[in-house]
Amino acid sequence: LRDNTMMGNIQGSGFGISVGDLGLFVDFNPEAMLLDIEDGGGDEDLEAELAAITGEKVTEGKSKPKGKTPLPMDHIEKMAAECMKDLNEEEDEGLEEDTDLLVCTFCQRNSVFRGVSSVSNKITSPSVSSELQWTIEDRITNYKAAISNAKEADESGKARRYERGLKTLETMLAAMKKGKKINEEEIPPPVASGRSSANMPRATGTVPESLGDPAKVILKEKVESSADNDTRTLLVTRQKEYKLAALKAKQQGDLEKAKEYMKTGKKFTMVLEALDSGQPVDLQDMPPAPQDPVSTGTKSMVPKKEDRISVMRRFIVSIISVSAQQPKTVLEALQQRLEKYRSAAAQAKASGDDRKGRMHERIAKQYQDAIRTHKAGRKVNFAELPVPPGFPPIPGVTPTDGDSTIAAVLESANHLANMEEKEDEENEHGALTWLCQISVLYSCSFSASEQLEFLENRKKQYLKAAIKAKQQNDLEQAKLHLRTAKSLDSKIELAKSGKSVDISKLPSPPTDDETDFIFIHHEDVKLSQKAEEVYTQLIKLLKDQHEKCLQYSRQFMHLGNITETARFEKLAQGCKKDLEILQLAQAQGMDPPSHHFEERTFKIIRIFSELNSTEMHLIIVRGINLPAPPGVTPNDLDAFVKFEFHYPNTEQAQKSKTAVIKNTNSPEYDQLFKLTINRNHRGFRRVIQTKGIKFEIFHKGGLFRSDKQVGTAHLKLDKLESECEIREIIEILDGRKPTGGKLEVKVRLREPLSGQDLQTITENWLVLEH
Repeated sequence: LRDNTMMGNIQGSGFGISVGDLGLFVDFNPEAMLLDIEDGGGDEDLEAELAAITGEKVTEGKSKPKGKTPLPMDHIEKMAAECMKDLNEEEDEGLEEDTDLLVCTFCQRNSVFRGVSSVSNKITSPSVSSELQWTIEDRITNYKAAISNAKEADESGKARRYERGLKTLETMLAAMKKGKKINEEEIPPPVASGRSSANMPRATGTVPESLGDPAKVILKEKVESSADNDTRTLLVTRQKEYKLAALKAKQQGDLEKAKEYMKTGKKFTMVLEALDSGQPVDLQDMPPAPQDPVSTGTKSMVPKKEDRISVMRRFIVSIISVSAQQPKTVLEALQQRLEKYRSAAAQAKASGDDRKGRMHERIAKQYQDAIRTHKAGRKVNFAELPVPPGFPPIPGVTPTDGDSTIAAVLESANHLANMEEKEDEENEHGALTWLCQISVLYSCSFSASEQLEFLENRKKQYLKAAIKAKQQNDLEQAKLHLRTAKSLDSKIELAKSGKSVDISKLPSPPTDDETDFIFIHHEDVKLSQKAEEVYTQLIKLLKDQHEKCLQYSRQFMHLGNITETARFEKLAQGCKKDLEILQLAQAQGMDPPSHHFEERTFKIIRIFSELNSTEMHLIIVRGINLPAPPGVTPNDLDAFVKFEFHYPNTEQAQKSKTAVIKNTNSPEYDQLFKLTINRNHRGFRRVIQTKGIKFEIFHKGGLFRSDKQVGTAHLKLDKLESECEIREIIEILDGRKPTGGKLEVKVRLREPLSGQDLQTITENWLVLEH
């Protein structure tokens, strides 16, 4: 009767429901087992039925209960566990371990009913997460990042392919949450979500001999090389071990230990990002597998939190140290880069991307030619060689992109590792920020961070200018400043992503109105005449200093030099503040503040940014003691100047003349003439080196009198090869005879014809003492 009842209950039950619903122990009566007088054949039938349900084979040599012997407890436990299991759910090794632990707890109970109730309640509660679900969720995050980067890089085909994979992953995750079974082999493989280094080959790590507990499940990732597969699988497995340990600790009520394990598990995400971006990963310093809090009875067996932090820090620093190894010689650096591009070409061809493979092969050939040239003792133009992402500069070659040093990289890594103390388990935004900082560590150089700071400061300047304009009811100016500040957002995003920004095309800093602060006037305030003169002189000097700083800042900005641009902008802001303090003190009738002068030396690169490359400016400033023709007194001289520039040729020479300044032999002309040039034309170079500009000075004739020539002058232009401005006072001749008169002229180019106009200027710098 007992056997038939029990078998009927089993056959009429579905899978994946609780033990109580199965009816396995509902009518269970130990006394009926002891009083059962049927033979053991019923037990054999029951075991066969159990084998059919659980899918196990019946061991022939196994002893069977006889006569009135009750059913063995281990068979009951196994039958209960198998009946309670949802066969449509993916088998998970970690959850099976949890079930075994609970069944063991059930076995140690004295009461059968209490044990069954405990197991039933524990297993029917919803599962927090499984390893497979974690894998799919991580993969979804990976695909979302890859889609974002592909769209940013304007790779629509790749973005659509990633979106299809993301849709598949989301469908699988929804199926898992509903308890359905999915095929692991159909999970889309991980993709490289990095930007500049996404196409670089992954570095192979050394897999330690002991991989921890062999019973742990190692996820089968679809990666291209077996070495990368082993490295990534080991990292993912160790990460899952820490997450499972955190789950078990949380189930036991030890929240502190659960947080520690979860934080350590999150650190592996950064290491996996490094592996995806092609960075070498050394597994020797990888944190060991977490101690199982159930199996270890003593607290001393669990690694201390400080030990895990130091191990994880060493692990992170070792990864970055390997990627930042400096080559000792030029040949070694070239060889390293050659091998990098060769491996990249091989990997691209293996993945079916022939175009990328050919591109890397061409770059590798460039490095082969450079190595041969270097070995032959000839000069190599390193600026023409592409640099693989993350590679240190070639020894003896000054890096032009401001790459950070090893010390800076390691210091950043140490700082990131110390974030362990401040990280919150539930704060997902903090975790994303931490990952972004790691990404910046690999992709952004020192110049990129400088550019970002410079752009943000420029945006703040325009926002402040917009607020001031709005306060002064100048809404049009406020809107203009606001639009300019808004236009900098796209450049700031580029700088944040590690891309270079051409600062020469940025708008200049907003010019502040001189009356942008409030004067406080008092009727009884009267300054002495001497104090007024001091204030006037100080204000004039500060205005000159402010204008010079802005001029130098604009010059360096057009050259793309962020450091010097920011330096002179800061000096200009200091001069502006001193000017405001000075004018406020003057308005309040205070004595002039204490001040002193300092000798400051500035190394500047001269450039006239307002000129374009196809024009040259000629400025005729003034005449000095110009000779007068016979019969004309110096005070009756009506002089004007003609000039002739023989470019593009003698027949098509560019000519013009100044206005007539009457009744003086020292006229002030200060007239600008724009001449058209072609800097790269051989004819222009020839004119610059040999002919120059010819000037003729005339006295204006009357109604029936022609103009009379009083002298000629010639200006050589060969200095324009190395300077962007020539300013000279040239002698006026009558034939070959000096007349005593002089002519001051200036010639300007945007920049010298060859090289840069480097100048060292020493200024007496006014400094207020406040």
